[in-house]
Amino acid sequence: MNSDFNSISQIIKKRRTVKPDRMNGNLIEDEVIQELVALADWAPTHAKTEPWRFVVYGPQQAKSFALTHADMYKTFTGEAAFTQQKYNNLLNLGNGVSHIIIVWMKRIPNHKIPESEEIAATACAIQNILLGATEKGIVCFWSTGGMAYHAAFSAMLNLGEEDKVVGILYMGYTDEPWPAGSRMIPLDEKIEWVK
Repeated sequence: MNSDFNSISQIIKKRRTVKPDRMNGNLIEDEVIQELVALADWAPTHAKTEPWRFVVYGPQQAKSFALTHADMYKTFTGEAAFTQQKYNNLLNLGNGVSHIIIVWMKRIPNHKIPESEEIAATACAIQNILLGATEKGIVCFWSTGGMAYHAAFSAMLNLGEEDKVVGILYMGYTDEPWPAGSRMIPLDEKIEWVK
């Protein structure tokens, strides 16, 4: 899919979530992923802590990550809560994607910045990736499901006690038309002007 979005306002309005089962398996060049992560590095950050960190799984490792994630769900989910459908969903998330980026927030020692601000900064870094990807015609799915918030997932990534996973980005291309957007709540209901 080619993108013809040429202004930041168009890019913001055109950004959409596209789930991996809608991705076609075409590969993104590693250099393009590097460019997107470089955009993420320009997110706003209080006190210049730059808390965002990235683990990038390339095309050869995406399915392996999905298997590891699904198996982790099976291992750490009690029998009463486990469903084969959720296991299969996690397993299949790697099928049509090109790259997977795990984005996490690193807490610095002796931190003075509130955790919520560091998570917000990391979320801004993710948004930079999503907007850059939209401009390049790349689709993304920002997931926080599965085991993303589980201690075993953090242990797999060797995260510190106060570090937090903020999202798993599944990235690729799609053959489908760019999805239309909508908002459920009118903007006027979200604004209170104080003049």
